[in-house]
Amino acid sequence: MQNKGFIRVFSLLLMLVCLFYLSFSFVTAHYNKKAVTYAAGDPVKESLFLDSLANKKVWLGYTLKQCREMEVTMGLDLKGGMNVILELNVRDVVRAMANNNQDPNFNQALDLAYARQATSQRDFIDLFVEEYKKLDPGVRLSAVFSTFEQKDRITPQSTDAQVITVIREELKSAINNSFNVLRTRIDRFGVVSPNIQQLETTGRILVELPGIKEPERVRKLLQGSANLEFWETYDLSTVYQQLVSADEILAKILHFNEAVATDSLADSSAVSAPTTETVNPDNASSEVDSLLAQIGEQDTSTQTETMTQAEYEKLHPLFANLMLNTDETGTRLLPGPIVGYARRTNMAKVIEYLNMPQVRAVLPRNIDFKWSVKSVDPEGIFYHLYAIRVSNRDGSPALGGNVVTNAVADFAQQQIGRAEQSVSMTMNAEGAKEWARLTKENVGQSIAIVLDSMVYSAPRVNDEITGGRSQITGNFTPDEAKDLANVLKSGKMAASVHIIQEDIVGPSLGQEAIRGGFISFIIALIVIMAYMCVIYGLVPGLIADGALMLNVFFTMGVLASFQAVLTLPGIAGMVLSLAMSVDANVLIYERAKEELRAGKSLPKALADGYGNAFSAIFDGNATAIITGIVLFVFGTGPIRGFATTMIIGIAASFLTAVYITRLVYEYLIAKNKLKHTTFTTKVSENLLTDPKINFLGHRRTGYLIPTVIIALGVIAMMTFGLNNGIDFTGGRNYIVRFDQDVQTEDVRQALDAPFDGAVSVITISTQNQVRISTNYKIEDNSEGVGAEIEQKLYEGLTSFLPAGTSLAQFTDNYIQRSQKVGPSMADDIKYGAVLAVIIAMFFMALYILIRFRDFAFSVGVFVSTIVTTLCIIAFYSLFWKIMPFSMEIDQEFIAALLTVIGYSINDTVVVFDRVRETIRDYPKRDRGQVINDALNSTLSRTFNTAMESFLVVLCIFIGGGPTIKSFTFAILIGVVISTYTTLYIATPIAYEIQKRKFAKASKTLVAAKA
Repeated sequence: MQNKGFIRVFSLLLMLVCLFYLSFSFVTAHYNKKAVTYAAGDPVKESLFLDSLANKKVWLGYTLKQCREMEVTMGLDLKGGMNVILELNVRDVVRAMANNNQDPNFNQALDLAYARQATSQRDFIDLFVEEYKKLDPGVRLSAVFSTFEQKDRITPQSTDAQVITVIREELKSAINNSFNVLRTRIDRFGVVSPNIQQLETTGRILVELPGIKEPERVRKLLQGSANLEFWETYDLSTVYQQLVSADEILAKILHFNEAVATDSLADSSAVSAPTTETVNPDNASSEVDSLLAQIGEQDTSTQTETMTQAEYEKLHPLFANLMLNTDETGTRLLPGPIVGYARRTNMAKVIEYLNMPQVRAVLPRNIDFKWSVKSVDPEGIFYHLYAIRVSNRDGSPALGGNVVTNAVADFAQQQIGRAEQSVSMTMNAEGAKEWARLTKENVGQSIAIVLDSMVYSAPRVNDEITGGRSQITGNFTPDEAKDLANVLKSGKMAASVHIIQEDIVGPSLGQEAIRGGFISFIIALIVIMAYMCVIYGLVPGLIADGALMLNVFFTMGVLASFQAVLTLPGIAGMVLSLAMSVDANVLIYERAKEELRAGKSLPKALADGYGNAFSAIFDGNATAIITGIVLFVFGTGPIRGFATTMIIGIAASFLTAVYITRLVYEYLIAKNKLKHTTFTTKVSENLLTDPKINFLGHRRTGYLIPTVIIALGVIAMMTFGLNNGIDFTGGRNYIVRFDQDVQTEDVRQALDAPFDGAVSVITISTQNQVRISTNYKIEDNSEGVGAEIEQKLYEGLTSFLPAGTSLAQFTDNYIQRSQKVGPSMADDIKYGAVLAVIIAMFFMALYILIRFRDFAFSVGVFVSTIVTTLCIIAFYSLFWKIMPFSMEIDQEFIAALLTVIGYSINDTVVVFDRVRETIRDYPKRDRGQVINDALNSTLSRTFNTAMESFLVVLCIFIGGGPTIKSFTFAILIGVVISTYTTLYIATPIAYEIQKRKFAKASKTLVAAKA
């Protein structure tokens, strides 16, 4: 083998990289275990323990927070949590851009485009323009969109193309703003390792929240509207004395007995009466410095007495949690509305203190407090607290964000050769008037820009601003300036966000998935390893098994380096890639056996075995990777996880099975350690040796069997139909586990009336667990509809629950998983699934054509994959009412189909590769004999690969849990059917086409000679 040195160096470097990335998972596991021990069951203490170590370097210069970001994370199906796809209402954005134009044709076009979008893959803007032109053929878009707010971008003379460009830009801004708002809300929610990303479909955002136990709160959080507001502010020096009084009162309230606290509060109120008067600036500085000095003296004296944090918090409960905004010496207040900063973990406590009635009594009546949206430090630990002045009696902001017409991130020229990032803001006429008044009254003060009750910026007013045009400058990065511009533009975006797909996995189901997935993985690994030793001998089996273990190590290491999420389908993909890895070893060993039977020495037989098997291994792996790429591009969520692990695993298997095992064999041969190796055992020495089956002679019978299966499937589909999952139809699924066995019909009857008959119930895994499906109110996106359906479930199932079970107990303990897919999402999934199958089959047929340069082989592959696909669908149609698990046509079923297609082509490629090799060696031999010989000579490999693949998938099917039963069952059927179609469909059809081609060529030759 050439390039041995390169293979050794590459393998060693890859091993070190994998060790590096996997080490983070072991480090975080160590500290998580320490946190659990420290907390003794208290989740708050556990969180505080981990937070306290978050920014401490714990491994190779990385902090614990960075280690947690680098670890292999588990998906929702393993850990539990919530997966949501949100959709921005694009119709609202377009309507807002036209200033809510009342033109009937305009509004009807928006409604028609919105309705069409549910069943179309086309862009909403294109659909709207098309519908508008149908209703009013002569209309110019500029007539609707050339509003006062858009006058700088759209004029009455603007072309339709120019208007559409502006609309798309505004839509992109609205989506970016929604994304930023959601990201900020989720960060504040405190979820560990959340995932939020914009999807390719316009206006859709994916949110994954591991470990969530309050889904209704999350729904409100994600779908709530975000209001842009402008608020006046207090300067810290103005309210500092009241904050000191608040700190003193808190010390008395929190640390004295009730009677003493009440007396002390009365005395304090007499001394420091509530006031909203502004402190005289001339006197404020000296008074503030005096108070700061007093606190500084207390701190100095207490430090000499080694005061603990707990003792200091007793003395200064507010300032122990809220550090004042002072200079580096701590003796001078910094100007501006920032009161101070606090740890993220203390923010709720600070607001609780400041909102206590006794504290509010000493603070200005019109003061409010809001936190900064971004942290003070890069690690995200500390946040600023702003002092907000409520100037309107009704508590509304000084100015609403709806007056903003545009905002753009730009550069402001400060002096020659120097510019800084800025944001230019434009307001409408009404807003310009109010903005002029507001800025005039607050010259020298700051105005806070607030979105979602968080301060994004608080620029200082230098002069009165007239005309509605403002420029905000500051120490912005380009990204921060863009974010602020999007925030400002959000004020005029009346775009709602609603959930179109939702999947909630309870932690108990997640734990079962972890256990089931891990056990099935270990069993499958043991089965593969044992099978290789039984069939090929102890030493060859152990070498192949060592390659398998290395494959697992490489796959997990690469997954960790990509920071990929490990899901249950991902584990299935890993196991399937192991089966492909074993197939490579099977091919090599079978070819080596043939060379040994031909009388070659072991070194020569091994070298030829590796060389002759290479093309078949390469083609088989290439077709499987094509399948994985198609799955990744068109799949979502867990299916992408399956595709990712399968692609990585197959790439790793190619390295380990083809190159690393060969290095091991060459080393052992050089050491004379393989004298009696024959790659056979007593079990396999006579297994399928020199078979003489006439496959082509039985091809008509071979065609008949799948034809009958497909015909029965068609009849079943006409009679029973297919069990379409909510991925394809839209609806809600709830997996409910009871304390006792239940009958599905009894459960269905109990829920029939509450859900108006739109409900179905099937058993999942065990008799005490059912899945309830309904499309009741699936098109209703109003707030609280999810809670309403859970209420109906609870009321309908009360008779199956223990007496006294509350709604909260039912949702927490009995609902194991819930899932929602909206109608528009279902149509998109259905379209993507069909497209994925077609594209996968096309690319594989094209690959075969390029590799074998024979149209007959491509047709054989294409027909056999269609037959395999139709047979699997037929089995699902025939048995979905009988099997004790869900057999739905959904995304996972499509993933299984594509996996089987890849496996089937891999199987067929091996035979075709042998046919090509035999034709090259014996070009004049009868083509039928060549193909029969190829099928027989590869039969041992076909049997062994099919058997070990079947056993591997069977292990996953039995132990992998209910969530992937249907997925693995489809692959089980597919392994059997694809093996059959390789022998009796793909190759015979290729023979039929070649036979006709040769017959036609013979006639042409005869005619030419005549």
